[in-house]
Amino acid sequence: MSALPRSYLFVPGNRPERFDKAYAAGADAVILDLEDAVQPDQKVPARAAVVAAVSANGSRAAWVRINGSDTQWFPDDVAALVGQSGVAGIVLPKAETREQICAVLANAHPALSVLPIIETARGFANLAELCSAPRVLRIVFGTLDFQVDLGIDGDGEELHLFRSQIVLASRLAGIGAPVDGVSTTITDADAVQADARRGRRFGFGGKLCIHPKQIEAVHRAYTWSDTEVEWARRVLSAVEANHGAAVAVDGRMVDMPVILRARRVLGNSEGF
Repeated sequence: MSALPRSYLFVPGNRPERFDKAYAAGADAVILDLEDAVQPDQKVPARAAVVAAVSANGSRAAWVRINGSDTQWFPDDVAALVGQSGVAGIVLPKAETREQICAVLANAHPALSVLPIIETARGFANLAELCSAPRVLRIVFGTLDFQVDLGIDGDGEELHLFRSQIVLASRLAGIGAPVDGVSTTITDADAVQADARRGRRFGFGGKLCIHPKQIEAVHRAYTWSDTEVEWARRVLSAVEANHGAAVAVDGRMVDMPVILRARRVLGNSEGF
């Protein structure tokens, strides 16, 4: 829970008629996608459409997912986009090495950030290296491709270890809480919210979205509930009334970790 985006909405880079709708959909951040959403024969015109959009947007900066460093489009994607002030940052797919990130940043404008996507076994093995690379804002967990690469069948307990390790590595590196992967269901808001709440319980701070219908459910999952806010107020009120002495709230002792959590809840309950 932080001021970082809770939701990142993908929009295909070759569908410029959808860009304004994506910005208006209510997501905390928009990702103009040049990778998975764009067929090979559309890569070049998609790049041109994205460059035109970020050049014209002014203060409405977008993230851009470029093509991977092992593709023929990577050099031109980087050359065309990293110097654009309308690009908030680069989403780097199949991130595996610090060198890949440095290749993105070689001629980047000073404010550019990078979101590396962990999608492979090698990327996960180099997690600490990626977290500590220059201008990495937070890590994204590309759960679908990661499952394919490792031969994992399932997005639940099968990925618990990996989610925990990504959160731990992010904390140790002092970067933002990571972003969880997409939910493939679009119309089942309860399922999307449950997926996002699971990520929040593991320590994630946001989630990728593939459709505007998913945004509200993700935001609900990453927003403190009225019950949680009221609990935090009771905790801090009790501590203040007892002048810092030991106190119980709801039948449970309140110690410093509980106090810190209550402060975090109240500090972020109106953060968005």
